[in-house]
Amino acid sequence: MLEQPPPGHRSLLAPEFFQDPHAVYQDLRGQGTVHRRVVKTFAAEMDAWVVTGYEEARALLADPRLSKDARSLPQVIAANFVPDETAPPGAAPPAAPPNPRNMLFSDPPDHTRLRRLIGKAFTMRRVEKMRPWIENATDELLDTIVADRAFDLVEEVALALPIYVIGNLLGVADDRFADIRRWNAVLTNIDGSADEKQTALAQMYAYMGGLIESKRSQPGDDMVTALLEAQDDGSGLDEGELLSTIFLVMNAGYETTANMISSGVLALLRHPEVQERLRQAPELIPGAIEEFLRFEGPLNLATIRFTKDPVQVGDVLIPRDAIVFVSLLSANRDAGRFPGPERFDIERPASGHVAFGHGIHHCLGAPLARLEGEVVFRKLLARFASWQLAVPEASLRWRYSMQFRGLDRLPLRLS
Repeated sequence: MLEQPPPGHRSLLAPEFFQDPHAVYQDLRGQGTVHRRVVKTFAAEMDAWVVTGYEEARALLADPRLSKDARSLPQVIAANFVPDETAPPGAAPPAAPPNPRNMLFSDPPDHTRLRRLIGKAFTMRRVEKMRPWIENATDELLDTIVADRAFDLVEEVALALPIYVIGNLLGVADDRFADIRRWNAVLTNIDGSADEKQTALAQMYAYMGGLIESKRSQPGDDMVTALLEAQDDGSGLDEGELLSTIFLVMNAGYETTANMISSGVLALLRHPEVQERLRQAPELIPGAIEEFLRFEGPLNLATIRFTKDPVQVGDVLIPRDAIVFVSLLSANRDAGRFPGPERFDIERPASGHVAFGHGIHHCLGAPLARLEGEVVFRKLLARFASWQLAVPEASLRWRYSMQFRGLDRLPLRLS
């Protein structure tokens, strides 16, 4: 293992960090663009390198020397494991969860084959076909809002719509949506124990296995059926790849969208003049979605990577077999790329933000997330002329999750 990070290295694990990560990242960017810190993923704390500058982030997200290969990752995590202060000497990291290969945790040529197969099932045509029932689902959710009565936008809209969309995309029964949300809440909570996460993961994989078998016997117009049927040069996804791909879609497919919606609504509450501008000029909404994503992106850190060879970043040499995290939040507030990065500006020129990543692992579901955001904001702005927080703004809390950036609750009154 490398020499331990300097005192204060645990700042990225402290609960207060998640309430204002931008201040921490601004300070870090002032000291350089890559930093050694301890970062926690799943249930293990690891000695890692955190990249905070835009140009460096964009370059490393596309750098083939940084690997995401699921087969090698557990050994690299173990080599960089940092025991908790209360752990006995020689403590080992928690056992890594079963992680069959999917396109997010693989390198070319495996990644190339997997992404091509998934692309056959998750086409732009399939996304566009979803627009009418996304609009209907949004109308149904907004119909339940009673004027001037407090409700939680996170629970009743921001989470409810994406889980409905992803559930229907995959062919999940409506009565299992709550289970998916419960399992994912355990898996993404940084405070959860390894045992709790293993249990949630086992339950989710068991459900997905049953879903696959049901689609084999009764195919439908859904993505699981399309994945079962997808072929590339005569071969398709094996069982592990199929399970892991459905897991990826089921989780990443709604968390990011939910966070984008709630963070965007909060930004418009804080900027009522922008809210009214969008109400009067709804054609600006697609551009506003891009600024929501840049200004308060739905992901804090890109998913874990490790170096296959030493990588020079500015004047810092990251050694081989080191864990690397790219801070998407920090890169999107880098003044070297975005003039006045703390300014919320929906008419900012096309910005090239990295909220959905960059390179071969750029989020395949980004068009669907943008579509859902566009539908939700058009309808919210058209239906409700008055938006008010139902609690003091100081009481709002952000989730304790290293990867995701989203509000726990957003109580509102609309009329």
